Amino acid sequence: MKPVPLLDIQDLAVGFTSGSGELIVVDHISFTLNESETLAVVGESGSGKTVSALAVLRLIPSPPGRISGGKILFRKEENEPVDLACIGEREMQKIRGRSISMVFQEPMTSLNPVFTCGNQVMESLRVHLGYSKKQAREKVLDLFREVKLPRPEEVFDSWPHQLSGGQKQRVMIAMAISCNPAVLIADEPTTALDVTVQKTILDLMKNLQVTRKMSILFITHDLGIVAGFADRVLVMNKGKIVEEGSVADIFQKPQHPYTRGLLACRPPLDVRLNRLPTIEKYMLDERIESGGIISPQQRKSEHERIYSREPILKVEKVGRQFGSFTALENASFMVYQGETLGVVGESGSGKTTLARVVLELIPATAGRILYRDEDITKLTSSNLKKLRKELQIVFQDPYSSLNPRIAIGPAILEPMKVHGLHGNESARKARVMELLQKVGLKPEHYYRYPHEFSGGQRQRICIARALAVEPRLIICDESVSALDVSIQAQVLNLLNDLKKDFGLTYIFISHDLSVVKYMSDRLIVMRNGKIEEMGEADSVYANPQSEYTKALLAAIPGA
Repeated sequence: MKPVPLLDIQDLAVGFTSGSGELIVVDHISFTLNESETLAVVGESGSGKTVSALAVLRLIPSPPGRISGGKILFRKEENEPVDLACIGEREMQKIRGRSISMVFQEPMTSLNPVFTCGNQVMESLRVHLGYSKKQAREKVLDLFREVKLPRPEEVFDSWPHQLSGGQKQRVMIAMAISCNPAVLIADEPTTALDVTVQKTILDLMKNLQVTRKMSILFITHDLGIVAGFADRVLVMNKGKIVEEGSVADIFQKPQHPYTRGLLACRPPLDVRLNRLPTIEKYMLDERIESGGIISPQQRKSEHERIYSREPILKVEKVGRQFGSFTALENASFMVYQGETLGVVGESGSGKTTLARVVLELIPATAGRILYRDEDITKLTSSNLKKLRKELQIVFQDPYSSLNPRIAIGPAILEPMKVHGLHGNESARKARVMELLQKVGLKPEHYYRYPHEFSGGQRQRICIARALAVEPRLIICDESVSALDVSIQAQVLNLLNDLKKDFGLTYIFISHDLSVVKYMSDRLIVMRNGKIEEMGEADSVYANPQSEYTKALLAAIPGA
């Protein structure tokens, strides 16, 4: 006998009005969520997956958004289903947070910075269940223990900024389950987290589902993480459901080219590809997918070529103190011209501190950094300015790296002007046009502003700006971490193309070992400010020496 669905979405449509009319972002979709089931909704940014979830809770901002059609039938306990699309706001408030709750992608923006974590979770219990202050406090401490937060009493009195990303997400989960909801909507709850923290959060949610008999609607852009987590998968593209099936069917015999593209564009762990496949190729049904596999012989030949040269950078016993806190300790390594050196580790491992010390954005408190045999820790400010031309960085968040009031053409041109490159304004502008085309953008984008571009396009703009001063070494600091896996594949391919075209050297920093392995010739694993392990990238993956590296590898989705 077919189960009666807990949530039954029928022909749902959501539109947003703009100057040119109404844009349909959820295009008449239908699906069900059964009791004690985990349904994953997968797709890129803009596919409509988050808007669909927000529609269930009636959180679509109106105006400009509105539910323009369909039904959202929710069966509360044994009662007749109620259509959430048309009930009053007062009735909806009784369901929102009580029967259906939500965990959002970014916990720092979801938690109120002016209230302690404990008080924020207490509020839901007092509003929905009528708990006294004392009862609510005891319940919150129990919830913190249930989501495995360390030192619950201390966390209760902590402000959001005092907790790590994983701890903040656990607080959000505790808040979401506090009223024992029938449905938990989790919107990209692990996207910004390290792979090890991501794994613990997914395990936690799965355990909570079993013990509390919840249904979970899990939204993600990464098909890889749902393999051992979901029961069924919906794949969305441009507001429509393009494929639906069990996890086994979706992974073993995907039918739609978009689904096949999502599965293929994440760097594989067992082989090294020349190029990552992209969704565009699959959507066009092209046969040229990855550009072939790099053989061990090819890798050996390339490494002989790279490591026969002199190192371009030598880092010798470098450290960095912040008061009594040691952020970086005794770091020593070399980088060779034409190499990509990967640096991997969890948040707080010292990766970004290392990048900033190498670039002299913050001074080292110990050791030497030799760039082309010159100790850059002893350079004067005027000589440091000249060094900036040679060493560049691409940051994680492209939007905060660009001035929202400056069009992207002048933003790319500015560093050329600072360093006196290309003679005059006309020649510099011509060079910007060339760089825009080189990174896959168009000359007509010159006068557009950062907000007019997607995340992937903004990252391309930042890469073009880094290239503008003709550097020799570029540090990529988590430069693809915030991108959809499909856009990530495009940017990684672009970085490798530019490396060949411009003879670049990279230090590639990420918490994602599969991405670092794909990009890197050699690999450094960092933990607590120290280098834990270092070696040829494929060898570190195949035969890790430290327990920490083994744990990082074990946490990779699908590993």
